[in-house]
Amino acid sequence: MYKYETHLHTAPVSKCAKASVRESLEFYKEMGYDGVFITNHFIDGNSNVDRTTSYEDMINYYFSDYEEGLKLAEEIGIRVFSGIETSYKGTDFLIYGLDKEWYLSHPEITDMKKSVQLSLFAENGALVIQAHPFRSATYIDHIRLFPEQIHGVEVINACRNELENKMAKLFAENYELIEFAGSDNHRGKAQKKLAGMQSENPIMNETDFAERVKNGKMSIFSVETE
Repeated sequence: MYKYETHLHTAPVSKCAKASVRESLEFYKEMGYDGVFITNHFIDGNSNVDRTTSYEDMINYYFSDYEEGLKLAEEIGIRVFSGIETSYKGTDFLIYGLDKEWYLSHPEITDMKKSVQLSLFAENGALVIQAHPFRSATYIDHIRLFPEQIHGVEVINACRNELENKMAKLFAENYELIEFAGSDNHRGKAQKKLAGMQSENPIMNETDFAERVKNGKMSIFSVETE
């Protein structure tokens, strides 16, 4: 099976990430992964983007870790794909299948309600996944669910506890949503548990990945690193 990390944060773009792009890619290569999606916190989340600059500058900076990953991919021997993690008051969504040029041409997304924004992503072919929907934290006032605007749910998040993942699975099952998995790795090789999506054949690009997930052609998995 071909294994892919679907939820990875890298420094310096994600403010909370502790590992560089190189360290992260080398770790996943060592773990036998075939590819990773760099899904840093978007410009509406916990990102190091300079919000005093133009929208174009923010997008260019946001994609800089992914572009570094592309340059390192052949040297390290692992595929690198792009995604984003967009946020609304601690409620997060993983978006796959839209490239840098799409975001550059849609500055209006910064002024949209989250439900409208998610619908726009989906209308343009993106795969929309609600990440760790039952995450509990002091900075999260309450849990928000968006069953009408998403394709699937992160039912395994390697950084969340058993109860939160169990509740996410119940959410997916009862709303007949795609079951999805990712590590939410912010620490590179220090991450002790991993999760992701796997397939019998290698994915070609982000659009291919999005369509395979939507059509049930990929499955979830989780592993221990030790």
